[in-house]
Amino acid sequence: MVVAKEDGAKIVDDLNPGFRYGARHTQGIMLFVLLMIAYGMRANLSVGIVAMTNPETNPNKDIPTYTWNDKSVILSSFFWGYVIPQIGAGQLAKYYGPKWFLVGAMGVSSLFTLLIPVMASVGGWALMLCRIIQGFTQGFFYPSCHNLLSKWVPPSERARLGTFVYAGGPFGTVVSLTFTGWISGTTVGWPYAFYTYGTGGLLWVVVWMVLGRNSPSQHTKIDPKEKAYIEAALGHAEQKELPSTPWRSIATSLPLWAILIAHSGQNWGFTTLLTNIPTFLQSVLHFDIRSNGLLSAGPYLLFWILSFAFSAITDYSITRGIFTTGTTRKIANSIGSLVPAASLVVLGAIGDTDADIKDAAIVLLFIAVGVNSFTYCGYNVNHMDISPNHAGTLMGITNGLSNITSIIAPLILEFIVTDEASTKQWAVVFYISAAVYVIGNTFFVIFASGEKQKWNSNEEEEARVTVTVEEARP
Repeated sequence: MVVAKEDGAKIVDDLNPGFRYGARHTQGIMLFVLLMIAYGMRANLSVGIVAMTNPETNPNKDIPTYTWNDKSVILSSFFWGYVIPQIGAGQLAKYYGPKWFLVGAMGVSSLFTLLIPVMASVGGWALMLCRIIQGFTQGFFYPSCHNLLSKWVPPSERARLGTFVYAGGPFGTVVSLTFTGWISGTTVGWPYAFYTYGTGGLLWVVVWMVLGRNSPSQHTKIDPKEKAYIEAALGHAEQKELPSTPWRSIATSLPLWAILIAHSGQNWGFTTLLTNIPTFLQSVLHFDIRSNGLLSAGPYLLFWILSFAFSAITDYSITRGIFTTGTTRKIANSIGSLVPAASLVVLGAIGDTDADIKDAAIVLLFIAVGVNSFTYCGYNVNHMDISPNHAGTLMGITNGLSNITSIIAPLILEFIVTDEASTKQWAVVFYISAAVYVIGNTFFVIFASGEKQKWNSNEEEEARVTVTVEEARP
């Protein structure tokens, strides 16, 4: 049966299972765990490198330590590989489905995580090689997640489920920084942080091979009502022929450029803080390795908690018609960018004095990172708003290009901060990050959109929604 567009909303309402757990939630949980482990692998070197280069952090003198003068370069090397596969990963996920690419990518990333303690003994260059390969494989994750979310998540649940999945990143950061700081201070030492995450990644691969599905149409055990609800809400069933990628329209789309610029600003600030908070806490605020790991993780715990509250607010604003999708995304992104920018400006200002800044600095870091979670309801899900058919490819484009700033930011810090104990040098870093936040958000507010773009599909598929009579009625 073919149902006209004006009846589509009623069908979606009839089919909506409310808060009932379904197959889409299982997929969401698996993607959450994927990003939790992935960010754990990415973040544990931020604390680990403190223990790897400072023999005073561990009572067991058999734990190896090294002398590296290019720590910011080592921390940056992950992103050298990360930016490479993004666009290609989006295309591969679109045409072949992301399931098995995620299996391969996480499997390789896990193996090279296990190799880090061995490769570190060879030299800093060998450690960087591991990080580059980790980055390359993890470059498949975001485009694949966006592709899966665009197939599994109805628009009315997009901010909540999308935020839940991507909140796996900051939650994984919390766990990783805390765990790595703790274990680095024990007799087994920092190597076991990498052994643990490598093993965890391989376990995820096994479970995903059993539970992961590319779309509702490929899930043989999904409730037919849930499948009909998802497909009706998204405006289409599984397409036999995918629309070709409209590269020219994508390249000239201002709404996509708005996402890219906002994404770049976000990555600059987020990476600067993620990779350098542990060093700042040790060198400026003089916290030991265990306290360092816990305090480094604290802001990301707040990020994770607030992300759920913010996603519920944004979904409510959209579904109740309080604001349009575009306006909601812009408000969320502005709060998530401007409040952290203001916090970093204040942090830089108080650091440029002779006052004791320890307590104030901790509070400001919590605010800067925690409120930043609002951006997960802004630019981060906007790809699916403007083009659900090409969401994975669009995420590949913006995540790949924007992470060039994740390479540059630590290198700029290496140039500016020649004395890690200098609060004045750190202030310059914070001012630059604040300015980049503001610039990225300003472009997003002016040019972003919450509407599907004309180039989303080759045909006006949104005009009609196809569902069977049996699927369409509860």
